[in-house]
Amino acid sequence: MIWSRPNSSSRWHIDRIVGAPLGAIAAGVASILMLVLAFLGGEALPALLGIGWLRLLTDDGWHPLEGQFGLSPMLVATLASTAGAVALAAPLGIGSAVFLRFYAPRPLARAYRTALGLLAGIPSVVYGLWGLTVLVPLIARWTPPGASLLTAILILALMIVPTVALTSASALASVPEQLLLGGHALGMRRKGIVLGIALPGARAGIASGIVLASARALGETMAVLMVAGNVAQVPASLFAPVRTLTGNIALEMAYAGGLQRSALFATGLVLTAMVIALAWLGAPGARAG
Repeated sequence: MIWSRPNSSSRWHIDRIVGAPLGAIAAGVASILMLVLAFLGGEALPALLGIGWLRLLTDDGWHPLEGQFGLSPMLVATLASTAGAVALAAPLGIGSAVFLRFYAPRPLARAYRTALGLLAGIPSVVYGLWGLTVLVPLIARWTPPGASLLTAILILALMIVPTVALTSASALASVPEQLLLGGHALGMRRKGIVLGIALPGARAGIASGIVLASARALGETMAVLMVAGNVAQVPASLFAPVRTLTGNIALEMAYAGGLQRSALFATGLVLTAMVIALAWLGAPGARAG
């Protein structure tokens, strides 16, 4: 039997058959997101009406027994720990990706990629246990109490380095080989090819990986809960104990009621808005690629 290319009418019918279920799946995913946002908004409504967004975000303390539900200390701690972790993990992850793609011998690159995959799959509680038993005592020798913003930053950075490295390596591998060969033909050295061709060509994928890693750091709960010290205060230094937004929800949701419970759901709304903002910031870089 001789195979023949489908005509335009057949292709149109195939596209409709395939496109309809894919469109339904996409609509279902978007609907789930909207339902989650609606649920969070409904549960947070008493706090939003009784306290108000301005007070929730600007009051300088979280004291439920006194009717004070300020998120600003935990918001500052969350942003500081995420920014610090990304500042450490991004160059390490991109450097690892460049090493994998351009410098490592093939057996070493295969083993290193496997190790990164294993690191990415380790449960966060294991990272927290390691930080609690190793990093916290180590930092406490320098500046007590050890459980601090710095410890949270180091643990989060360790957790997200594999994400940045693996996504950046995939982005570098997607750069067309013809561009790299063209650089060789022009007499460029490996360093020039990496800096002048590969990294600019992979910038959209690298940016997406950093955004993904930032979202993971922003939403991490257990590891940070174990090493940050859990004091709801604006950190005066890297060595001050802090409490993040996710940690506050995990600690208090089990027994919270009334306005306190509603304020915790408002915290979830704040976290969701921060993740959406991250995705929006990452979108221009993806479009530029």
